[in-house]
Amino acid sequence: MMNTPPKSFSPWCLGASLYMPAHRLDLMDCANGEKLEALRSMIFCTEDAVSHAEVDSSLRHLGLCLQGFRDTPTRFRFIRARNPEILARLLDLPDIDKVDGFVLPKFNEANFHAYFDQLQGTPFKVMPTLETKEVFDVGAMNELRQGLLQDAVFARILMLRIGGNDLMNLLGIRRPRAMTVYETPLGHVIAQLVTVFKPYGFSLAAPVFEYLDDAVTLQKEIRLDLAHGLIGKTAIHPTQVPVIEAMYSVDSGDYEMALALSQSSSPAVFRMHDAMCEVETHKQWGRDIIDRQLYYGDRESVALPEYTELSVK
Repeated sequence: MMNTPPKSFSPWCLGASLYMPAHRLDLMDCANGEKLEALRSMIFCTEDAVSHAEVDSSLRHLGLCLQGFRDTPTRFRFIRARNPEILARLLDLPDIDKVDGFVLPKFNEANFHAYFDQLQGTPFKVMPTLETKEVFDVGAMNELRQGLLQDAVFARILMLRIGGNDLMNLLGIRRPRAMTVYETPLGHVIAQLVTVFKPYGFSLAAPVFEYLDDAVTLQKEIRLDLAHGLIGKTAIHPTQVPVIEAMYSVDSGDYEMALALSQSSSPAVFRMHDAMCEVETHKQWGRDIIDRQLYYGDRESVALPEYTELSVK
């Protein structure tokens, strides 16, 4: 396995990460940008999107496709390992260095070492997914955070993903139509995860929006994602990607305030756009706005999709 230096990552560079089954026939074309060329990142799934009977054939297919993966400096490719045993098989594939890293599903204390022990000495970034019953236990999340803060582990983590549908399943519910995830019991859980992990330097990605015919509610949910400090949102269909990423564009007033907050000549507290700006308390927000604007531009220059229905064709 090549030990090449990883690409330079900002969590914002991933945008709306599109999940696709590892046995998808056009997987190599998607990976190389010949199809779905607007994607910033993709996740080839060997877990929920693949049945038990299809695992072996999916891994063979993925291995063959990896041979044809070309270098893509601004296009990020990850594999969602089904479990630690499948991660071991993936790491043995000859061209596995052509992906940027792995999504680690059902991540908790029980499989922590089974995943991370295998990744020692590799260049891969990882995105553990928080989607087991332990997520509802603040104490368990505090303990997990302590393990993730180990230097060798923390340096490898690009972001933590929130597995909304798996968490809903544990509660025996499904998100109703025309309702954001924040209007369900998961709203409290997401806020709790933010307060447990964000102050310690972890980025968190927003859960999927599973309906393809309601862009209005999707846009409402993304506003709430951003209000909770979440970075990136998993997409389950290509038509969701432009809707999500257009919402990540930055209001010009916010950008101007962020730039002012970053100036060493700015006073400690000042008024701008009828808002109080305080350098010490708003500087982290300002850095995030500047980073986001770098990838998604100003709101005034980005046209939000005008449709309210996402085509599934």
